[in-house]
Amino acid sequence: MSAEATNPATPGSVAGPAARWRARIDLRRLGRAALLGPAARDRLPDAIGHVVDAHRAHHPSADIEPLRRAYVLAESSHRGQMRKSGEPYITHPLAVTLILAELGAETTTLTASLLHDTVEDTDVTLDQVGEQFGEEVRYLVDGVTKLEKVDYGAAAEPETFRKMLVATGSDVRVMSIKLADRLHNMRTLGVMRPEKQARIAKVTRDVLIPLAERLGVQALKTELEDLVFAILHPEEYEHTRELIVDNASRADDPLAEIAEEVRGHLREADIQAEVLIRPRHFVSVHRVARKRGELRGSDFGRLLVLVNEDADCYGVLGELHTCMTPVVSEFKDFIAVPKFNLYQSLHTAVARADGQVAEVLIRTHQMHKVAEAGVIALGNPYAPAADDPADGERVDPTKPGWLSRLLDWQEAAPDPDTFWSTLREDLAQDREITVFRPDGGTLGLPEGATCVDAAYAQYGEDAHACIGARVNGRLATLSTVLKDGDTVQLLMGQDPASEPSREWLEHAHTPAARIAIQRWLATHPEADAPEEDRRSSAPRPAPEGAFALPAADVVVDQPGATARLAGCCTPVPPDEVTGFAVRGGVVTVHRVECSAVARMKSGGRAEVGVRWGDTSECRVTLLAESFGRPHLLADLTEAMALEGAEIVSATIEPPDRQRVKHSYTVTLPDAALLPGLMRAMRNVPGVYDVSRAQPQTPGA
Repeated sequence: MSAEATNPATPGSVAGPAARWRARIDLRRLGRAALLGPAARDRLPDAIGHVVDAHRAHHPSADIEPLRRAYVLAESSHRGQMRKSGEPYITHPLAVTLILAELGAETTTLTASLLHDTVEDTDVTLDQVGEQFGEEVRYLVDGVTKLEKVDYGAAAEPETFRKMLVATGSDVRVMSIKLADRLHNMRTLGVMRPEKQARIAKVTRDVLIPLAERLGVQALKTELEDLVFAILHPEEYEHTRELIVDNASRADDPLAEIAEEVRGHLREADIQAEVLIRPRHFVSVHRVARKRGELRGSDFGRLLVLVNEDADCYGVLGELHTCMTPVVSEFKDFIAVPKFNLYQSLHTAVARADGQVAEVLIRTHQMHKVAEAGVIALGNPYAPAADDPADGERVDPTKPGWLSRLLDWQEAAPDPDTFWSTLREDLAQDREITVFRPDGGTLGLPEGATCVDAAYAQYGEDAHACIGARVNGRLATLSTVLKDGDTVQLLMGQDPASEPSREWLEHAHTPAARIAIQRWLATHPEADAPEEDRRSSAPRPAPEGAFALPAADVVVDQPGATARLAGCCTPVPPDEVTGFAVRGGVVTVHRVECSAVARMKSGGRAEVGVRWGDTSECRVTLLAESFGRPHLLADLTEAMALEGAEIVSATIEPPDRQRVKHSYTVTLPDAALLPGLMRAMRNVPGVYDVSRAQPQTPGA
């Protein structure tokens, strides 16, 4: 399979990410031109003219002298070396640098890109690079050189990978160069044996494409996806290609018609905007085809609306939803809540009467630049921010947040194997959700994340003290799986000795959560003791009390009968009650809403009138549910005593998934104290629900 056959973006093909930027450069011609020898010291070599043009399109005032000197050194060092494709080797660093220049990389990155193979493949040393181009370029070239030695496959040595990734993780520009390097190698992979193509494609799929996604470099990610798709799934790739070719030959183009309609509405609204048709790349078309079956003409691309200001994005959205038929389920606001990889856009969709639906992306020009180039668009991480007085200090070298978190994981991981396995699991997560905190902040989590993950994302290792959560205002266990848009309030215990449970590992999906829990367990081996031993010091349940003893004064409308309060619902004044006669001249008294009342009435049992007398004292059974923590029982019983409750009996079930159920039968001197007692019990940290006893078995 030739390189051209595997590359949807080569001349003559239908479309590709690079084609949206500019035409592909003839790298063979540039390489042969380079062999003519270095240019004069004051003259720019012809071979990097295209790189300079692309660079100045993003950075008009850039100093290109470092690029000229870097090219001269790279060309002279690699002279005589050839690629397996037969091209002069200098064509490779030229192509990698052009990719980065088109994405808007700053001068230092491009300089290092031109030199990225010199230390590995020529006699040039790192010290020479540092002397001629400065410490920053030396650092980047060293980082890329180290990455070249890493085996990304299943047999990768975890400690080696961790060291390499940590070395590069302190500056995202190293990884940017590596991704561009892999893209050019994938473009020219056709000269290799099929089995080697497949091996490299799988590594690209499993490690480098997810890295590109997390760094936000969509332009690289999408082309890499298409190249991998062509190698690993050639039949499906060819079928998708035929679908795209057939659609391109259609006489009508519904997407173009909808685009023109959108332009008209925005002109009438006096909103300055650029409306473009953005073709889907091959993998995207394939995914849509699998999801929807037969494709419509509008499924082969999306509309991209570019405006100048953030407010204009919402203005465009309002016009589209007013003048056209919106598909409400497709709306997402990634401007107010950016994705973890810096991505910002409004997503919506509009429908025509004939059933054609067009997806629409609305963003500013700056958002579009970041959406395509991700961390590459961030520029020089060493440069101080406009409002930062520090001169030359690294402002935030680990943007975006995912890379910062990666450095935290490797520091916290108890061993290299844990770090490696956790990283691979994280890279396999290709979808993200956003959940909201009660204070209005947000947390970005992988799809399938639970409250455990949210706790460690928000509090780090302090999440060991988490005792529960409320999801959308309702109490939830820590194992609850979160959905996009949920609001999560994490309930934190006050005891500094709080500790995580090994069971939490079953519900942890993020590296932050898993590594923090594993690290704690590794330093607390007693946590692995048999459960019976750990329970030996837990409070033992008291014998279950008798619920059917008289308490409050009850008047029965049946001469000679005695009243007995039903244990199934334990009525107390001022509950509305009713009675049923049983053997021995006894009338059981139930709350009218008790389920036993409905069963007995449906069975033909006659009700007996009952009412509360003058006595205010009452006995009642209360059920409490809580998260397990030290001293909970002492705190709970103290709170009950302060409310005047006398505990007759209590039952405490063994903990189950960190949840504990309690049952208390108490006597109160006045039934009016019951609401206050229940409130006081709920206010005890760790207690999340208190209720009156409900019937457990049929019958009175």
